[in-house]
Amino acid sequence: MAYKELKMKCFCVFFLFTVVTLTAQNTMSLEEGEPSPPATISQIEWMTGHWKGEAFGGVTEEIWSPPAAGAMMFVFRLIIDEEINFYEIGHVREIEKSLVFELKHFGADLKGWEEKEEVQRFKFIKATENRIYFEGFTFERMNGQEINIYGLIGNEDGSEEEVRFNYKRQ
Repeated sequence: MAYKELKMKCFCVFFLFTVVTLTAQNTMSLEEGEPSPPATISQIEWMTGHWKGEAFGGVTEEIWSPPAAGAMMFVFRLIIDEEINFYEIGHVREIEKSLVFELKHFGADLKGWEEKEEVQRFKFIKATENRIYFEGFTFERMNGQEINIYGLIGNEDGSEEEVRFNYKRQ
């Protein structure tokens, strides 16, 4: 094999590896109609605490309660240029012997983004030693002081992109 051909093959392998690596997703989804497997709230108990990071050009903060009555509640806020951009309130709860992640968004004035009866709902997919997968969201425990949350975020053109929120325990 000529040097030029070998060089081109190496470039192609490197390019394909780079493309696969860059497009790899940390989020998953269930097949249409596929039920969530069994799970309990204790599988995500490690999220309990006060977490802070940076995303969307500002400071992100999440506070997760300890499990109680089969649920863990949380609040989220985004601060940009010393002003609240928006809030989320939600929970992970046990339902039908599995888990569901649910949330609602609110502006800085606490006016809801979703309709009154509407809730963003993400079905449980699976749990591994350090990850909990919901449709469109993955919670990853890096260690006792650091977590990542990966979320599929919708764009104005209808496309979605995966965003990583890196948090440190406060």
